[in-house]
Amino acid sequence: MFLNFQGKKQEIYCEFKSMLEQLLIFTRGGLILWTCKELGDALKGSPIDTLIRSCLLEERSGAASYSYDVTGASYTLKWTFHNELGLVFVAVYQRILHLLYVDELLAMVRREFSEIYDPKRTVYNDFDETFRQLRKEAEARAEELKKSKQTVKPVNNNKKQGQVQKAGSDKGSKKSGGNLAADGGDGDNGKGRKLENGHSNGKHVENEETRITGVVNGKENTSSNISAFDVSKLQKRTKNGKKTDTVVSKGSKVDPKTKVTKKNRVWDDAPPQTKLDFTDLVDGNGNENIEVVAANQGESMMDVEEIISSDSEGEEDDDVEKDSKPEAKKKGWFSSMFQSIAGKANLEKEDLEPALKALKDRLMTKNVAEEIAEKLCESVAASLEGKKLASFTRVSSTVQAAMEEALVRILTPRRSIDILRDVHAAKEQRKPYVVVFVGVNGVGKSTNLAKVAYWLLQHDVSVMMAACDTFRSGAVEQLRTHARRLQIPIFEKGYEKDPAIVAKEAIQEATRNGSDVVLVDTAGRMQDNEPLMRALSKLIYLNNPDLVLFVGEALVGNDAVDQLSKFNQKLADLSTSPTPRLIDGILLTKFDTIDDKVGAALSMVYISGAPVMFVGCGQSHTDLKKLNVKSIVKTLLK
Repeated sequence: MFLNFQGKKQEIYCEFKSMLEQLLIFTRGGLILWTCKELGDALKGSPIDTLIRSCLLEERSGAASYSYDVTGASYTLKWTFHNELGLVFVAVYQRILHLLYVDELLAMVRREFSEIYDPKRTVYNDFDETFRQLRKEAEARAEELKKSKQTVKPVNNNKKQGQVQKAGSDKGSKKSGGNLAADGGDGDNGKGRKLENGHSNGKHVENEETRITGVVNGKENTSSNISAFDVSKLQKRTKNGKKTDTVVSKGSKVDPKTKVTKKNRVWDDAPPQTKLDFTDLVDGNGNENIEVVAANQGESMMDVEEIISSDSEGEEDDDVEKDSKPEAKKKGWFSSMFQSIAGKANLEKEDLEPALKALKDRLMTKNVAEEIAEKLCESVAASLEGKKLASFTRVSSTVQAAMEEALVRILTPRRSIDILRDVHAAKEQRKPYVVVFVGVNGVGKSTNLAKVAYWLLQHDVSVMMAACDTFRSGAVEQLRTHARRLQIPIFEKGYEKDPAIVAKEAIQEATRNGSDVVLVDTAGRMQDNEPLMRALSKLIYLNNPDLVLFVGEALVGNDAVDQLSKFNQKLADLSTSPTPRLIDGILLTKFDTIDDKVGAALSMVYISGAPVMFVGCGQSHTDLKKLNVKSIVKTLLK
């Protein structure tokens, strides 16, 4: 575009030619029907494949555009669907160019191609000339729109100048006045949307600031009240009170030699649990009495198949229909019955909105992040809009079926998550399989690392632990207790050491000893703590683990999006490698405490694209299982 060409016409021609990089038409099954041969095939990288893999298959098709970066080029991709025919139309252009006509061009191509489309045909060479005309028309409209926007300002300021321009452009305005009006309307609507979003975002930020200020003020008030607290009032209140006497009487009966132990809670009719405290026993002389404990505690839940009842969920559809009735327009009995029998011609956005709103609310009550629920509903709406409603089918059931398919597609892993196979492959290469556990504070990394170790031991895999949490007090002792309980070696260097160096030495030790797997425990860190995130990035870069597992709580809601996106972002930004390692898989903890609030699994998988590989569901070493996708989807839509 900035090269020196001979002749102004050639320069303009090349400039227009380089604006649109590619336009592609293909079926949902992946069959390419037509590409623009004029534009050539000089795309760098594979933007179309990345769009399909990262956006369309991941239920992100409700977005307006997709950005693709590769060495030497940055592309923007826009697309539209013809859901009834199952066609996808994609346009690719350089991101630096703000092309105004791409959306209109895609709509025109969609309209014209759908008229000549035949499912039996696979070649559409006759569409080349049609596209050439459509492209010229779209570019001409974009130029007219630019000129009309430029002439708006002088019309308001200078009357004479506006009259001269009007006289000069009388011909063009008569011919394309209607189109210009339509385009101008679209442009104004776009501005309105931007202003509306900006205004709402501004309000949101303002509310957040007010809330934060309130909390700060609350803290200040609390501290001032504590500092000015009158002790005499407390003495007056408790002088003759029963509470003081009770406390004193209790205190006098306590025997310092006897230790009060807390009883374990028994849930429902479950059998009493065994002791969970396995810290080192010390006798009266202070000598450690280390008892050898049997490592076999029973079969891990990872190897037990979970049975899901296949009862019909007809009442779910009734709930969605019930929720969507207040929003929908009231129809007569005959018209609704006739539409149910004959089927609706084409589904429109207005028809889908009540059922989608009910589904969004339902997903949010199941702990799905609001942003994720909204994007999912937009994607489902994009996949259904324009489709014909089948006979004897309600809109709510159609939306529910589409949402169920979308959820199953998101939660189903796109790659193999068979760790045992990967461990044996690494064993054949005579090197240990390294797993690094990362996550925020207090989510249960060490405990679930021990569960994974126990599961691997059940499959005759030799395991070694690496205590790389050199920051938290008691972290090494905690891991040492788990290692003694499971009778496996542990590599430790104490506290205040560089975790990356400790992990490297642990891997070297495992190679010498012939251990099959090294499980690396790391310190918990918040996603905004840059020094700790930099240390984690260094550990991953220096040791190049086979698997990076993000350990997250099943209790989190909207924070799941923030945690995972920022973890991935920090690992990418702070890495010194040109191809940084990101999170490979997810381990969900405390899954037994959430009842039907299983939305965190969906939020985490959606935002990171990484599969859920393990689910922690208890305090014992056997309490680790696989994620049952059908069960999760059923619970989310229940």
